[in-house]
Amino acid sequence: MPADIRIRRVYDQPQAGDGVRVLVDRIWPRGLRTDAAALDDWAKEVAPSAELRTWYRHDPAKFDEFRRRYLGELLGAPASAALGRLRSLAAAGPLTLLTATRDVEHSQAAVLARLLRQAGEQDEGGDPACYAHLVCPDCGAVTSEGHREGCPATR
Repeated sequence: MPADIRIRRVYDQPQAGDGVRVLVDRIWPRGLRTDAAALDDWAKEVAPSAELRTWYRHDPAKFDEFRRRYLGELLGAPASAALGRLRSLAAAGPLTLLTATRDVEHSQAAVLARLLRQAGEQDEGGDPACYAHLVCPDCGAVTSEGHREGCPATR
């Protein structure tokens, strides 16, 4: 059974069935008091770097390249450990990834949700925080989504 992973804005009221609510932004959401935030964890280790965030600027036209670069960042040690924690939470029950971004479908939360769902569908054993097998080493694309144009792996 696929993991129940949702993405929502952190400013939205919690819903019954949200399960564990985890903020996946590096910066605390503007205007949200910590005592008013209905979240269980803050996984800032899985957020995109400041450089990537600045380059992307939430431009949907750049989303495919953002996703490729962000998946590359997620291979680092701090992010891998946090991904393992998120994967464990998703396996235990519903998981809601929260972001301050208005366009949640073009956000890091959407990339993370897809990655966690795919990892949950594969039961290959090994380190639960390792998602490298989902990324093509030649073009950086998530292999289940298809390779980038000109990728040597498609020849």
